[in-house]
Amino acid sequence: MRSQVEKGLAFRALHERPGAFIIPNPWDGGTAKLLAALGFEALATTSLGLANMLGRADSGVTRAEVIENCRAIATATALPVNADLENCFAHDPETAAVTIRLAAEAGAVGASIEDYTGDTTSPIYDLDLAVARVRAAAEVARSLPVPFMLTARAETLLHGRCDMADTIRRLQAYEAAGADVLYAPGLRSLIEVREVLSAVSRPVNVVTGWLDPAITAAQLAEAGAKRISVGGALSRLAMAAFVRAGQAMMEKGSFSWMGEILPVADMRRMFGSV
Repeated sequence: MRSQVEKGLAFRALHERPGAFIIPNPWDGGTAKLLAALGFEALATTSLGLANMLGRADSGVTRAEVIENCRAIATATALPVNADLENCFAHDPETAAVTIRLAAEAGAVGASIEDYTGDTTSPIYDLDLAVARVRAAAEVARSLPVPFMLTARAETLLHGRCDMADTIRRLQAYEAAGADVLYAPGLRSLIEVREVLSAVSRPVNVVTGWLDPAITAAQLAEAGAKRISVGGALSRLAMAAFVRAGQAMMEKGSFSWMGEILPVADMRRMFGSV
């Protein structure tokens, strides 16, 4: 098993080499091991996937739950892990930055801080406060004893502020505040991806959830994306398959879905390969 320092160096190297890499999102140790066995080079946690696993109708999770989930995923494989920390579970910069340290202590070598407040009536932090939060998080990230990459997320496109100029202005401010990676979930086309990439100089994470699923990793790399994630989509895919199997049993008395299950031998081999 690689040390956390080795994981941190490997994660930084992925962001520095040419092209893009896919960073899929497991939601527990088992799914982390399966993805590692398939050959992925890094993993990212998903708060939505965790909430789905816990059966939360509001998709809500606590900081303690997120940190423990991060620990389970980070210790499951030798791969570097980036933690989805939402708004770091605090409004003020100093308290939010503590969550970065907790994620590192749980084994992560990267983490995100976002400008969504969690309050639907006032969903986005004022820019000055958002920048102060990124700056505080970056200071903690730089002080850690392991290499650690901070991702700053501009959530405006997801919360009723469909203004690309505003989104880009925020990403530029977060870059100046010390973020290593930038991220604007909600981009819907290669044109928008290129618009963001042309406006910043840090690596950019693109999540596929709002893009045409026909767009490939190669196309995103050509557009300039460095990191490609899928958020909670794998969790939702697994749940869709689970529901379809349940419906087949309940409505038709059918077990035909068993022809599609992963063989136990293959699963054990994949679990044991990392």
